[in-house]
Amino acid sequence: MKAVHRLTLVWLAGGVALPLVSVAGEPATALPLIQVTGDRWQSPASEVLVPEPVARLAGDASVSLSRMGGRGLDPIIRGQGRDRVDVLLDGIRVEGACPNRMDPATSRLSSALTPLLDVRTTNQTLRWGPITGGQIMATTAAPRFADGVFTGHLTAGGSDNGSGSIINGSAALGNDRSWVRLAGGHDKADDYDDGDGNQIRSAFTNREGRLDAGWTADNGFYLQGLLRRQQERDVKYAGSGMDAPKTDTDIARLTLGSPVGSGDWKLVAWQADVDHRMDSVSLRTSGMAMVTDSQTRTQGLRLTLDQTASAQTGWATGLDLERNNWAAERFGGDDLAMLTSVIWPDVDRDRVGLFAEASHRLTRHWQLGGGVRYDRVEMSPDSADKPFGMGMMSNSAATIYQQVYGTTELEQTDHNISAFLDSRWQFKPGHALEVTASRSVRSPGVTERYLASWSMMPAKRWVGNPALDTEKHHKLELALEGREGALSWRPAIWVDQVADFILRTRNADQLSVYRNVDARLLGAEAEVSWHHGPWQLASTLATVRGTNRDSNSALPQIPPLQFSQTLDWHNRGHQLGIEWQLARRQDRVDLGSGQDADTSPGYGVINLTGLHPLMEGLSLTWAVDNLFDKTWAPHVSRANTDPFNPEAIRVHEPGRTLRAALTARW
Repeated sequence: MKAVHRLTLVWLAGGVALPLVSVAGEPATALPLIQVTGDRWQSPASEVLVPEPVARLAGDASVSLSRMGGRGLDPIIRGQGRDRVDVLLDGIRVEGACPNRMDPATSRLSSALTPLLDVRTTNQTLRWGPITGGQIMATTAAPRFADGVFTGHLTAGGSDNGSGSIINGSAALGNDRSWVRLAGGHDKADDYDDGDGNQIRSAFTNREGRLDAGWTADNGFYLQGLLRRQQERDVKYAGSGMDAPKTDTDIARLTLGSPVGSGDWKLVAWQADVDHRMDSVSLRTSGMAMVTDSQTRTQGLRLTLDQTASAQTGWATGLDLERNNWAAERFGGDDLAMLTSVIWPDVDRDRVGLFAEASHRLTRHWQLGGGVRYDRVEMSPDSADKPFGMGMMSNSAATIYQQVYGTTELEQTDHNISAFLDSRWQFKPGHALEVTASRSVRSPGVTERYLASWSMMPAKRWVGNPALDTEKHHKLELALEGREGALSWRPAIWVDQVADFILRTRNADQLSVYRNVDARLLGAEAEVSWHHGPWQLASTLATVRGTNRDSNSALPQIPPLQFSQTLDWHNRGHQLGIEWQLARRQDRVDLGSGQDADTSPGYGVINLTGLHPLMEGLSLTWAVDNLFDKTWAPHVSRANTDPFNPEAIRVHEPGRTLRAALTARW
């Protein structure tokens, strides 16, 4: 049965069952023991101009951001990125629509309403799926009403490097029980200069409008809805041979829930459509004219039930359904009318997931938690037989898969079983040892299985592998949390043994291909902070080593040792901060894969920030990035293909940049 039919059945079942469970019991007086929390919470960013909200994670030592242009920063968590990082926007999954990841899911984060970002690296709940590399959870807060019925904000700001500008605002009417909010924003920038004064292709324009509302009844039943549209225009990329003149995203979400028994239930349904165009003619001069139109469609539904069985035990269970479709075709020729590749051959992915998990307090100081999840994933490329090219160069995705891999079985069904076991022991007040063991299974992504980008030049060919096996991660992590007076710390070590790791590499003919290998990733992290009066000092460090065990060589795109040091001062609403970001050089690379541009040098960058209340309801925020105007780039950033800056190994970060913004709140 197709997922769309399953969605219909669950909607019908929900319509019958939900009125029953909403009156089955009084609102719970105690929260379930299973608390959905993350490893590190990032504070909401001030309204200082940033190219996109995910840039706020640059100070997290376990996160690296791969840059291709001014937008589309692609997060890598603990050395794993792309399909190994899940991004959920208020609990829903939105897929990107560009085969080359010009628009990773993080580019859908709202810039009109600053979301709270939570980086998760271990399985301590499975309700949103198993964690292989990491999860980024973005949560948008509901409006807060103090004494009135009207609240909102207006922000206007800009930056000197790239002549960036931003304006966004929101207005909400109602109270804490019933409200409606309208929000929108517009930000744009021209190409910025790196530390050497070289201009980097990075211009963009981004617009967003959204309407959301919420209502809560006396018995605790609640209903929330969201409609959102985002438009990205004329986005340039120094790390690609094409730019993105147009990307449109439409999102609709409905959430409802209610107390029931000794807990609550929650139902979330969503639809997200992304339409993307990239070409080599709109924003640059190119010797080879190409245009690719691509799209992704996502429909999803998640039903969860949380209960507190006793003062010591809580449990949760749930069901989620998701249907995705990806389609992308590339055209060329003098009039851009010749179909040259069916890059994503109209791929359908239907996923059904079930999970159950529980937490039990064995003693006052020792708590155990665990869960299991099953996902059934069906994938099929419906237009794999569609011909493209002309004459002797005529092909189809199906013939390419057979030519490169010798496979003719294109439809795939995966049965993925994931689980975790978590133990937390507080061996003395303020000190705890946490041990987490997990198995996380990931189906190959649509690009990994079905990409069919063909060219006359073998080095430009990029082909997915329909015969790939699922990726199985077996992870063990130990973390020690402690606090003594003003000092707190959290060191952690972890190992991730991966069976059938999906490696993108090059074959003997220099085609970009995918194959399964056995891999191991080892890592260590440490966080230390100290508070004294208005001062706060914090340090974070992260290192990861990735090994292809089949060849006993390095995995590609593994960041080097990273360290971040911050010093903050707060007094009467005023805030000043200095941040020092450092990275060691990276010599362990996989040049044969085509993913690592080369070895990379280390760097150290200093950033300054400030926030100052000017009067009631009005504040000024400012920042100076790259204070000493260094020329630098993260190891994982894309290779620079800009013909006007051919000496750059990677897409360089901006040089010294002054950003400032005024925000009014009421």
